[in-house]
Amino acid sequence: MAAATVITIAMVDAAFGATAAQATPEDADPFHAGDFVVYPTHGVGKVERVGPEEVAGHRLDLIHVSFAENRMTLRIPVGQARASGLRRIATADALAEAMETLRERPRISRIMWTKRAQGYLAKINSGDLRSLAEVVRDLQSAGDGSGTSFSQRNLFELAIDRLGAEVAVASQADKAATIGRLTALLQQTRETAAKRASQAAESVPAL
Repeated sequence: MAAATVITIAMVDAAFGATAAQATPEDADPFHAGDFVVYPTHGVGKVERVGPEEVAGHRLDLIHVSFAENRMTLRIPVGQARASGLRRIATADALAEAMETLRERPRISRIMWTKRAQGYLAKINSGDLRSLAEVVRDLQSAGDGSGTSFSQRNLFELAIDRLGAEVAVASQADKAATIGRLTALLQQTRETAAKRASQAAESVPAL
């Protein structure tokens, strides 16, 4: 059964004020039923409907966004949609930039893991496609999972699941197949880097 967010009185008052202050044609109705969208902390969802509802004495335009995989529905006031981080699926340019990020060398940090994990989770929940790609790039394992902690693996799987879901929707492809292609890209990048490192080592003259 679908769950819905609880909208408090304070949220309603804030949304009512935001809606009144942002009543421009462009911002008044930026999302429509049938649109695939991204919500920062939940990933890809689908707009089921947009319309007025009576909430706590106010008549508000609400966006209903459903997330099929976890059977959840969010109700987001139109006036607060942008502020909440709700956005459309990434453009072709943004997708290309994310793919280039995956091809980069992983960046290793020496900060203690608990702080790194918090930073990675913040990136995952930022709703930013490039940030997701950075997490996937930096937390990828050696291919066989060696040297990867349980928490690191969980964060990696969450990040690649979110990234794969958006890439799949944007390219109208199957999600599982898309994640498979992303995984293959990471492996190919690792193999290319290893080959270059080996060639560089062989080219160094012996002392």
